[in-house]
Amino acid sequence: MRASRMLSILTTLQARGQVTAPELAEACEVSVRTIYRDIDALAASGVPVYADRGADGGYRLLDGYRVRLNGLSQSEAGALFLAGLPGPAAALGLDAAMIAAQNKLMAALPPNLREDAGRMQERFHLDAPGWFGEAEDPKHLRTIAGAVLRGTLIRIRYRSWRAEKQRRVAPLGLVLKGGSWYLAGQVDGSVRTYRVARVLDCTALGEHFDRPAGFDLAAHWRAATLRLEGEMHPNVAIVRLSPFGVKLLDALSQPYVKARTQLDETTDADGWRIARVPVGKTSWHAAAELLRLGPEAEVLEPADLRDKMAELTQAMAARYRAAQKA
Repeated sequence: MRASRMLSILTTLQARGQVTAPELAEACEVSVRTIYRDIDALAASGVPVYADRGADGGYRLLDGYRVRLNGLSQSEAGALFLAGLPGPAAALGLDAAMIAAQNKLMAALPPNLREDAGRMQERFHLDAPGWFGEAEDPKHLRTIAGAVLRGTLIRIRYRSWRAEKQRRVAPLGLVLKGGSWYLAGQVDGSVRTYRVARVLDCTALGEHFDRPAGFDLAAHWRAATLRLEGEMHPNVAIVRLSPFGVKLLDALSQPYVKARTQLDETTDADGWRIARVPVGKTSWHAAAELLRLGPEAEVLEPADLRDKMAELTQAMAARYRAAQKA
């Protein structure tokens, strides 16, 4: 266990340059004190590990020091091939490079691992878009991806929900979610999110920009999506649900709503239960979400949402009755 952990520390230092003891402890799932002992052991064995003091300090290897740790375990070899996503790679213009890299990796593997890696390719497949949806093919994705890699500015014409806008953007990273590509870009000192399919025009400016210190794309995306979901569901509706309505709510709700729905354990005489459900900003948006539950749900509060549900269902019933008479 310790030997494996020390190899992990070495590969992490070699890959990332400088890493703090808490970061190493989290990656290795051990205490910081254990990392201190491991670092001391590496230094005693002749590995040139140095500590930089201060708020921005951490451990690093002596400049120019390299260690060959290229052996792959069976699971690591298979995982590398699972990481080869042909759809996204092609969208970014990297499909040929990905195939070439996989072929080189396959040729370098020992025969037993080569067989396992091939089996992983044959038996596992990732389909990124959600059900009944298709992956987008944004016109300007490759231009944006090139600017992201080079660290150069772009000028975009973007269609938001309200209007078209011109923006001079420092592209920090791309995220693929549910078959759609999103750009995290810095504009006027703040990082904003743009759906790449809504970029109408994109010009690569070729001017380099300074990337924000400490910017973490994954952390930014988590915070941005959580904030967006919260903004889209700022209110709470009190809803009475049938047993089947409880199942429908669980099946149809977005993860954000499902995680924050409060369902009473007690039932009334009809077996129905009370739930407190996050809903949209306006009564119309909230009603549109809850109408999916059909007659298996009754909105109790707020009053304006209950009125909107009655208004919409009455209009629907009148339209269907008129169609039947015709």
